[in-house]
Amino acid sequence: MTARQPSWTLRRRVVTLLTVVGVLLGASVAVEIAVAAKNREHIHSMLDRTGPLRAQSQELLNVLVDQETAVRGYAVTGDRQDLEPYAEGVRREQQLYQSMEPLIDVYPVLAGQLESVKGEAADWRRAVAEPVISTTERSGTTAGQALITEQTRQRFDVIRASVADLQQGILDERDKDADDIYRTSTILVVLLIAAALVVVVAGAVLLISLDRIVVRPLTGLAEQVREVAEGDYQHRIAGSGPPEFQRLADDVDAMRQKIAKDLAEVREARESIEWVNSQLQKQAEELVRSNRDLEQFAYVASHDLQEPLRKVASFCQLLQRRYAGQLDERADQYIAFAVDGAQRMQRLINDLLAFSRIGRLTTGFTEVDLNRVMGDVAGQTESALQYADAELTWDELPTIRGEEPLLTNLLANLVSNSIKFRRSDVPPRVHVSARLVDDEWEISCRDNGIGIEPEFADKIFVIFQRLHSKDAYPGTGIGLAIVKKIVEYHGGRVWVDTDTTEGTAIRFTLPALPEDVAVARAAEQQATGPVDEAATAEGTPAEDPAGAEPPRQGGSPAEGPDAAPHSDSTGGVKETVT
Repeated sequence: MTARQPSWTLRRRVVTLLTVVGVLLGASVAVEIAVAAKNREHIHSMLDRTGPLRAQSQELLNVLVDQETAVRGYAVTGDRQDLEPYAEGVRREQQLYQSMEPLIDVYPVLAGQLESVKGEAADWRRAVAEPVISTTERSGTTAGQALITEQTRQRFDVIRASVADLQQGILDERDKDADDIYRTSTILVVLLIAAALVVVVAGAVLLISLDRIVVRPLTGLAEQVREVAEGDYQHRIAGSGPPEFQRLADDVDAMRQKIAKDLAEVREARESIEWVNSQLQKQAEELVRSNRDLEQFAYVASHDLQEPLRKVASFCQLLQRRYAGQLDERADQYIAFAVDGAQRMQRLINDLLAFSRIGRLTTGFTEVDLNRVMGDVAGQTESALQYADAELTWDELPTIRGEEPLLTNLLANLVSNSIKFRRSDVPPRVHVSARLVDDEWEISCRDNGIGIEPEFADKIFVIFQRLHSKDAYPGTGIGLAIVKKIVEYHGGRVWVDTDTTEGTAIRFTLPALPEDVAVARAAEQQATGPVDEAATAEGTPAEDPAGAEPPRQGGSPAEGPDAAPHSDSTGGVKETVT
């Protein structure tokens, strides 16, 4: 990998270009400001000085002519009224001098010419006008006219020429100001054009630079990225242009290398997964074959095995009835052992068949009202409830989707289990409740029986697992295994609440109907009361029945002591051992 030559970064290039453009525009603006100030000064001189001076010089010539005309007229007529223009002209002349002097001070030559006109006019009045006026007054018009000669007329013509020179000088200054205005205006236009050219050139340079150092490198980088995206992961991405783009290309190439490495690992993993899948498929086929064998075994167990077993049990019972008491005590004991073993074998086979049928022989899910199911369970366990003087109650239970026979079997197993594992000195009390947790119903079956140690909480759901001897509590030990399988078949889970201080509380979940979840969430959003009220609205847990509806009665104490505590039939309530 060759080392790159150091080059200017994009930021440095843009900053340099903008700096140059800024300096040029700043200098142009400074020059334009200076030229504009000069142009304004020339306009001010033309409009506020030479213009008024030109008008006032013309008026000065007029008032001087009026004075000369008035003197001539007075010399001819001798009328004092003819001297009024002379007096007015003298007064106006002085006013014009006063107004012109501040304006003409900036023009020394014109100021000298104005002083010359002023002196010549004063000399003319002293040498010509005043003698003519005084002579006319004393000696009459003839004497006054005698003083007005060709020489006096030439002397006034000198004044007229001086005023003309002053006007020409003012006109020259005005033309000079006009030329200066035109020149400065032209310079301003040139400067503006230059500034515009600087902006245009800078924009063109910026566009060309962007195309060369930004667009082209990015386009090339994008084309290389597209090649990689199309599947050429081994294509090396090389950058060009400013250092930023080169670093970007390096980062993209590093990402490409990482992706290529990950893809290689993914390919290896996919190959491994495909191999595992092939092995799993083989195992699945083996499981299918094994399941077929198990189903065949179940058929044999339900037909071929039960027939000789029933025959053995029947003949053993016949022996027990016919020869009981006729043989010795040990023979009666042996016959009793044989009868008991045959009956227990029948119960084990029936329970095993019932366990294997869960989920295989299905009638389809329907909406099941658990309140109705609890009514059926109360009827099935009525004899056991009466025999144990037990009480079965339940809160308002929900409606769920499931198979009603399996759910009935599930709750019947739990209730029978609670009745069987009772304390001898306390009447059994079994309570079933439900509450909505997220999108599941959590159903609890709680009793006041002997309880379960926490270390055995998971062991009790294992098939044929017993914590007590069959002499202490009869049964095959498959009831809670059936409960677990039914719950998991319905998409839930089951566990023992180890926090219970008295008796046993077995909880399991079942998916709630969407409409129940929607109603519960709407109630939570609208609820403004305490949390316990919202919890009561969802369903009071079994541990805190306060505020719930009165529990339904599912059984009553019985007087007869010979009520059966359980049923051995596979279609009825299952015996469970915990």
